[in-house]
Amino acid sequence: MATIGAVSLHIYFQNVIAQDATSGSLASGGETNILSHQASTASTTGDEAEGDDDPITAQRTPDESTQVSETTTTGSTIPPLDDGRLVPVASSGRPWSDLGSVSGLLTFRGNPTRTYYGSGPVPSNPKIQWTFDIGCSNSSVGGEPKVWCGSGWTGQPAVFQWPGSDYWRVGFGAYNRSVNFLDPATGEEAFAPYETGDIIKGTITIDPDGFPLLYTGSRDSFFHIVALDREVPTPLWKLSASEIQPTRWNDDWDGSALVVDDFLFIGGENSRFFIVKLNRDLGTDGLVTVEPEIVFSTEAWDSQLLGEVGGSQFSIENSVTISGDVVYFTNSSGLVQGWDVGGVSQGKEPKQVFRFWSGDDTDASIVADSEGMLYLGVEYERGNARSQELGQVIKLDPSMPDDPVVWSRDARSGLDSGIWATPALYKDLVIVATDYGEVLGIDAATGVQRWQIDLPGPLWSSPVVVDDVLIQGDCLGLLHGFDLSNTRLTPTELWSVELAGCIESTPAVWDGQIFVGSRSGTFFALSD
Repeated sequence: MATIGAVSLHIYFQNVIAQDATSGSLASGGETNILSHQASTASTTGDEAEGDDDPITAQRTPDESTQVSETTTTGSTIPPLDDGRLVPVASSGRPWSDLGSVSGLLTFRGNPTRTYYGSGPVPSNPKIQWTFDIGCSNSSVGGEPKVWCGSGWTGQPAVFQWPGSDYWRVGFGAYNRSVNFLDPATGEEAFAPYETGDIIKGTITIDPDGFPLLYTGSRDSFFHIVALDREVPTPLWKLSASEIQPTRWNDDWDGSALVVDDFLFIGGENSRFFIVKLNRDLGTDGLVTVEPEIVFSTEAWDSQLLGEVGGSQFSIENSVTISGDVVYFTNSSGLVQGWDVGGVSQGKEPKQVFRFWSGDDTDASIVADSEGMLYLGVEYERGNARSQELGQVIKLDPSMPDDPVVWSRDARSGLDSGIWATPALYKDLVIVATDYGEVLGIDAATGVQRWQIDLPGPLWSSPVVVDDVLIQGDCLGLLHGFDLSNTRLTPTELWSVELAGCIESTPAVWDGQIFVGSRSGTFFALSD
C-alpha cells in the first residue's frame, strides 16, 4: 500500500467560540425560556393504537396536517428541488441522486438530511442469501484490551456502483479494522480491504460526485480519504484528531462524513467540527487526486456548556446533517449547534445561527424533515433536571432559535437508558428505537405516541423504512419486518429472520436485498 506524504494544510480561518460568542438569543436558546409546561391538547383518533400519551412539552400548536416527506419508494408526488441552498430543504426523504449525486446508498441514512433508507423492492419472505466472515480484533477501552467482533453501531453498509464500471458493490467498515468490499450477488470479496490501525464503528461515505473516493473514520485517531482507482485501496490523506487544538475527550472518528460542492463536513470525538476543501481532480495519469485544505474548524463546546456540565465529554459521535444552508451536529453533552455554511464556497466564514442544549449525551444523528424541522434522540445518562424536563425525543424548529421546542417526550427507563439509534421519518411519523427495546411510532406534528412495539433490547440499530416496510434489528439477532402501510395502527409483523449476535448496525436495503452485520462476527445478505 502506498505511503502518505506530508500534506500541507492551509487553515483559512479557525473559529473558536469566545466567552461572549453565545450572548443574546443564541446563548439563551440552550437554557432560558425553553420549557413551557402547557398541557397538550392533542388527542388521538379512534383508529390509533393505545399508548398514545401526550408529549411532556407542547409549546406551540402544530399544524395537524403537517406531514414528513415520503421517500420516493412510496410513489407520492414530490415537489421540485430548487431553493437555491446548499442542500434543498425539500430533499428530505429523497435519494441523494435527486440532488445530482451518483446512485446508491452512499452515507449513513443515505442523504445529507439523514432520511433516505434505500431502494426497494423489500424482500417479502427474506432468507439468508449469503454470509461473509468479518471476524474479530482487539481494541482497547480505558487502557484495557477488549475483543470486538463483527460490526456495530452505526455500521450501515454502503451500496454503490463501482466508479468507472457497471458493477455494484457493498462496502462497510467493521471491527476487523477494515473497510470491506463485497459482490452483492455472491458475497465474495470484490476488492482488497482497506485496513486502518483500529476498529471502524461508523458508516463509510462514498463520493457522491462519482470520484473514486472513500471517506472513513476509525479508532486509529485518523479520518481517511482513500482512492479506489488503484490496484488496492490507497490512502491519499489523513486528518489527525490532534491537528487543531484544543480538543476534548478522545481521538476516535465515528461519524459519517458528508461531501457537498467539493467540501467535506465531519465531526470527531476530539470534540471538533471540520470543513475541508477537497480540491478533487484527476491527474495526468487519469487517477484521482485530492489536495485537502482545512477551511474551518470549531469546538463542540462553549463557555456556557462548560458552566452547565463541566468536564470534557463533548465528543461528536453523530453524523453531521445539512438542511438548507445550515449544518447541524450535537455532542456527548447534548449541545446542538447549527452553522450557516451557504457562503463557504465564496470564502465566507461560517456563522453560528442555532444553539440548543438537550441536557444529555446525544450519539444519534439529527434528522431534518422537508420543512427544516429537526428531530433528536437523546440518551439519559446524567439524570439532570434538563433531561427530565425535556425528555429524550425532541422536535425543534431552528427558525425560532429563542423558542425552538415544538414538542418533546420521555423515552427512558432509568439511568443509562434513552436513545442511541437515529430516528426515522416516514410519512407523518417519527419512529424511534430505544435502548430498553421499544420501537415507538410518534405523530410528527403533535408528538403524541400512536403505537409501540417491544423487542429484545438494547436497540441500537436505527429503524429503516422502505416501501411501507419497517425493518428493525434486535439484540437477540432477529431482523424484523413490519407492515407500516397504515401509520396510525400498530404495525403487524410480516416476517423475521434469525441471524446471530446482537444487531447494532443499521441495515441497508437495495434492489431486493437487505445487508447488515452483527456482533456475531458475520455480515449477512438477505433476499427472497
